[in-house]
Amino acid sequence: MEMKTITQTSYAPSYEGSIQFNVVRKFLAWCAAQEKNRLGWLALSLAAHGCIITPLVVAVVGFTGNNLVLWMAAMAAMGITLIVNLAAMPTKITIPTFILSVLIDVAIVTTCIVQYINIA
Repeated sequence: MEMKTITQTSYAPSYEGSIQFNVVRKFLAWCAAQEKNRLGWLALSLAAHGCIITPLVVAVVGFTGNNLVLWMAAMAAMGITLIVNLAAMPTKITIPTFILSVLIDVAIVTTCIVQYINIA
């Protein structure tokens, strides 16, 4: 009777990269998937900015001291959205640009309120 040695090799699987949840990559992939709705995003960003957000921000700037720098920042935020949309860029650029310009507008309104509270 012949006895053989039984050997068991155990190994742990190794992964080349780390598994992480990348929010930015998923958001940009979602933006690229919105390409079929490009005209809707264009209309939303121009209408929302031109008819709602920018007039409100300019009104807040005017009511809280009429700071010229904040005026120009509000116009630049609108200009960013306008230029990107008129250049017919893909949605992976226009959607983040629109969100960035809205965040700039929020920062302008916040600055106006803080300045107004400090003056009063």
